[in-house]
Amino acid sequence: MTLGLDEPEWARPSETAAARLVEVAVDAAGGRAQTYTYAVPPELADLEAGEAVLVEFGRRQALGIVVADTDRAPAATPRPIVARVRADGPLLPPLSLRLGDWIAVHYLAPPALVLRAMLPPGLLERLELLAERLPDGLETTSGAPGPGLERVPDPSRADLLQQLERGPRPVRDLAGPDGRAGLLRRLRALEAEGLVSLELTLLGAGAGPRYERWVRINADGRAAMAPGVRRAGRRLGPRQSAALRELADGATGETPVAELAGRHGQAAVASLVRRGLVDADVRERPRRPLASRVDRLRADLDARIALLHSGLGDGERADEWRRIRAGDVDIVVGTRLAVAAPLADVGLVIVDEEHDAAYKSDRTPRLQARDCAVQLAALAGAAVVLGSATPAVDSVGYAEAGVFDRVILEARPIGRPPTVEVVDLREELAAGQRGLLSRSLVAALRGLDPGAGDQAILVLNRRGTASVVLCRDCGHVQACPDCDRPLVYHQAGTTLRCHHCGRATPVATRCPACGSPRIRYLGGGTERLEREVRETIPGLRVGRLDRDVVEHRGAAERVVDAFSDGRLDVLVGTSLVTKGLDIPTVTLVGVVSSDVALNLPDERAAERTYQLLVQAIGRAGRGARPGHAVIQTYQPDHPAIVAAASGRHEAFYEAELALRRRFGSPPFGRLVKLTVGLADQRAAETEAASMAERLRAQALARGGGVTVVGPAPAYIARRADRWRWNVVLRGDDPVVLLEGGLDAPWSVDVDPESLL
Repeated sequence: MTLGLDEPEWARPSETAAARLVEVAVDAAGGRAQTYTYAVPPELADLEAGEAVLVEFGRRQALGIVVADTDRAPAATPRPIVARVRADGPLLPPLSLRLGDWIAVHYLAPPALVLRAMLPPGLLERLELLAERLPDGLETTSGAPGPGLERVPDPSRADLLQQLERGPRPVRDLAGPDGRAGLLRRLRALEAEGLVSLELTLLGAGAGPRYERWVRINADGRAAMAPGVRRAGRRLGPRQSAALRELADGATGETPVAELAGRHGQAAVASLVRRGLVDADVRERPRRPLASRVDRLRADLDARIALLHSGLGDGERADEWRRIRAGDVDIVVGTRLAVAAPLADVGLVIVDEEHDAAYKSDRTPRLQARDCAVQLAALAGAAVVLGSATPAVDSVGYAEAGVFDRVILEARPIGRPPTVEVVDLREELAAGQRGLLSRSLVAALRGLDPGAGDQAILVLNRRGTASVVLCRDCGHVQACPDCDRPLVYHQAGTTLRCHHCGRATPVATRCPACGSPRIRYLGGGTERLEREVRETIPGLRVGRLDRDVVEHRGAAERVVDAFSDGRLDVLVGTSLVTKGLDIPTVTLVGVVSSDVALNLPDERAAERTYQLLVQAIGRAGRGARPGHAVIQTYQPDHPAIVAAASGRHEAFYEAELALRRRFGSPPFGRLVKLTVGLADQRAAETEAASMAERLRAQALARGGGVTVVGPAPAYIARRADRWRWNVVLRGDDPVVLLEGGLDAPWSVDVDPESLL
C-alpha cells in the first residue's frame, strides 16, 4: 500500500537534532524473531509504547506496534514511521509489553506474534483495514476510539438492569442507544458477568417452530444494583486459616512464589484476594467450572470481575479485553489467555491446578502460562500462588531448593479420603472378563444407591468406541493416510477419525488391503464405556464428557449441570471429569485404565499418570457419605500407581526428582525440542541429522554445557503429510545455541511439556 505522500521535511538529513528511535514489532509475513528500529517524526513526538503504527517494511507498508524507545544505533539509516494508526491510546499497557518482550526472548518467538496473541482476535486485521483507508495527508493524532475499538457506554449497563427489575422481558422490548446489535452485545457482556441470563422461548408451531429471545436478571445482577450488599463468604477452617497466614506472610517476604498443595486450597486463596490484590487464574479448563469460580468470587468479594477463555465469541472476548484495558476490572479469571490480560498493575496471580499440561500452548508462541504468570508477578512486584493437590515435579523441586515457599493443607475440611482398591487386569483377563469393567467395578456400580443420591465418575482417558480397526484375515490396521496413526471408530456416524490431525475417513465394510469382510473393532474409549455401563446396569442414568462433547457449544455445560443437579447417576469421561467437579454426592470413582499414558516414551509419563489418578480419587467422598475408588491397571506395582493408591506422595516426588537430577531434566536443567517436518521422508531424516551435527559442533565450540540428543523420529512420525523428526537440547541454557533463530521447516519448543 502507498499513501502517496511527498517526502516530509523530517525525513531529510538533519544536522541539528538526532531523531528519536523506537523498536517496532512488525506484523508482516517474512518478519524474523526480532523487532525493527524506526525513527519517530516530530509530529508524532507524543507517540507512546503500545501504540499501533504504519511503517515501511521491505517494499510494502505494514502494521506494527511500538514496543519501546531505543538508543541502539542501527547499521543503516532507520526509516521513519509513516503514521500513527488512529486509536484510543496504547493497545497494551507497559506491564503487558514487558511481559511480551520476556515471552519473545524466552520462547524464541516473533515479537509481533506474541503481541498479536495478547490482543482480541481480529483486532489487528481491523486496524490494518483502517490503515488502508487512510487518505493522503492523513490524520496522525490520537483522539476518539477508532473502528474496532469503540467502547460500550457504561450508563446503559445500569439502565438495562433496571429495565429487568420487574421480571423477564423479551429482548425486542428493551431500549438501547446503539440499536439491536449493540443491545445484544451489552446483554452478552452482562451474561458473561453472571448478571443476566438469555434464553430462547418456543412460541408455537404453526408453519414451523418460532422462538423468541428473553432475558432475565440474576441474583448477582440485583446485587449489582445495590452497592455494598453481598452474600457472606465461606468461613475458613483452622488449617485453611493457618495456610492463609503463611501465604499472606509470603506475599511480602523474600520468596514471592508460594506453592499451595492440598485438596481444598481455594477458600484460603479467595480470602487472600480479599486483601485488595488481583487474581488471574490462567488454566485452560471447561467453561462451566470457570463460571462457577466467577460465581464464588462474586459471592465472596465486592469486586468487578472479567472472564477470559476460548469459549467466548470474538466479540465477547473483545468486550472483556476493553473492560480490562480501561481499568474497569479488579479481578481477571480465565484460562491461559488471562495471563496476557492488559492489566496496568497486578498485585497477586493465582494459578489453580498449576500442574496441568494444558497451561502449555502448542502454537507459537509456545508459552507455558504458569511460568509466564511467575514472570508477570516478578515484573509487577506481585506475589504468586500456585495451587494444586498434585504439584508439578518441577514446582516441588523449586520448593525444595528454596526458590518457592510451600504451604501444605494436609486434610479435607469436609468428608474424608476414600478407600482405594487396585484391580489387576491381568487377573481379570485370566478369569475371562474381557469388557472394560472389572468385576469389582461392576459390583461397586451395582451397589450405588441413586435413591440416596449416590453418584459415580468413570475415567478413561481415550475417546471413541474402538481404538483399532483390524482385519482378522490379513491383520491390516486401518490408519490415517496423513499421520499413519490408527484410526478410531466412533459409534455415532459413519466415519473413522484420526485423533491427531482430525481427518475423517469413511468406514470400510471390507479390508482395504485384502478385501476381507472380517473386520474387527478392538480396544475402547469413552463411547464404548458409556454403552457398556448402560448395558450392564440398565437402571443407571449415564452421561459422557469428553472432547467430542465439548466441541459442541453448550453441550459440556448441559452434561455437567445434569450431573451436578442429580439428573445423572454416572458420568463417563476423559481427564476432563477429574477437573473442577466438586460434587458431595459422588461416592464412587473408577479409573478404567491407568495404563493409557503410563508407558509412553516420555519422561513425564509417570508424573501425568500419578496426577490423573490422585485427581480422580479426590472426586470421591467429598460429602457426608464415604467414598470408594477403583483403579484398574495391568501394572499394579508401578511406583506411580502405588503412590496414588497408598497416599505415599512424598516418596513419589523424591523418586521422580532423583531421576530428573540424574538426567539433567527440569528443574535441574532446561530442555528445547526442535522439530522438522518435510513431505519427503528421506529429506526429513537428512535435514534432522544435519541440524544435530551443526548444533553439536556449536556446543563443542562453546566448551560444552549443552547436550544434543537425536535426531529421532517423532512419536507421531507423520502428520499432515509431513514426516517429523526431533532434536532435543539439554543443559543449563540450551537456548544459546539458537541465538540466530531457526528458519522453516523447523519449529522450536522451549521448555516442552512432552518430548514425543
